[in-house]
Formats: sequence, structure tokens, C-alpha cells
Amino acid sequence: MNTTTASIESFRNIIEVSGEGTVAAAPDRALITLGVVTEKANLSEAQAENAAAVSSILQSLYQLGIPKEKVQTVQYGIDIQYNYKDGVQTFRGYKVTHLLRVTADKIEQTGVIVDTAVRHGANTISGVQFTSAHPEAYYHQALTKAVHSSRQKAATLATAMGVALHPTPVRIQEVSHGIEPPPYQMATFAAAASTPIQPGELNISAAVKAYYSYS
Repeated sequence: MNTTTASIESFRNIIEVSGEGTVAAAPDRALITLGVVTEKANLSEAQAENAAAVSSILQSLYQLGIPKEKVQTVQYGIDIQYNYKDGVQTFRGYKVTHLLRVTADKIEQTGVIVDTAVRHGANTISGVQFTSAHPEAYYHQALTKAVHSSRQKAATLATAMGVALHPTPVRIQEVSHGIEPPPYQMATFAAAASTPIQPGELNISAAVKAYYSYS
């Protein structure tokens, strides 16, 4: 966003201010990263065991009603593992890692998805992120708040200076924006029948730099 009504250089009296705005929103989408890490001395065995576990996880997720397009591989890797003793490196085996990203449009399913995946072979849950399916509408609200904030700051400065502020800014620049994901708490996977996960609240922010003229 970069709106210019006139060249700043054409104004002698300018007040430069920043404005910030934040909107709280309830998340309606969960991004869950989970998968299988398999360590074996034999690479073929590690790959086969890992593939079988991932296949079992996928089938269990589909049975929950998760569409196939909502599940994607985000990491697949093979690493050689070594032991180190007295400065000597010895071969230990191979580690095969396969991570899936599951997009849940019903966030109340998050705990069930985690538990189901663990029961069918998942041994790593590397992240649960809550977000909004349509963040643009909330961001526009935050941007509006940021502009109002800049105008209030400029008005305060103008009053302190004893001058008349022109309410329409000469220029407004969008500075930054972002979505602050809420923290989540997740119990040990096997500790409960259904893993409790609290989605919390999203904070969507916007910031602008504005230039107002006065007389």
C-alpha cells in the first residue's frame, strides 16, 4: 500500500508518524506436521519399515475424512548414523525420515488426527500451527486500525504544536504485516485417550507510515 495525493516535497509543513493496528481472530485451520523416523542398520529395511508406517498413517487419516489433497510430504530424507567413541567414528546405521503436513479445516479434529497418526506408526510430531483460512479480511481490518492510529498520533502532535492538521494524509506507506500464531500445548501422545490441544487466538497486525500536512 503506497498512496500519494501529492508530492511531499511540495509541502513545507509535514508531520511524519507511524500507525499500528492489531486484530484478534479465532483460528479456523490447523497445519499439523507429523511423520515417521526409522533407524536400521540396513537401508532397505529402514526404507521398507518407514514406508509401511507412513502408508498406515495415510490410510488412517483418509478414514477420518481428511481429503488426499490435504496431506502432503514436506520432508523425506536418508541420513547415515555414526557412533563416536574415543575420537573414533563407527558406522551405526541409517535413519529414514518422512514427514507429512496435514491441513485440517476443522480444528476440533486436531487432537484426533494426532492420536490417530500416533496409533498407526507416527513417532514424531514436529509442529502444530493454527491459522486462518482467509486472513486477508482480518488484515484489512488491522490495516484500517493502523491508519486511524497514525491519524490520532498526527492530531495529537498538531494539537501540541498549536497548528491545524489536514486530516487527509499526503502519503501512506504500508510498512509491515504479519500473523502471530498462538502458542499451543500438547500432552504426551500416549498419556490420554484424546490429546488436548488448545488453538488459542491469532493476532493479525499491520503497520503504516503516514505523512500529514499542517498549517
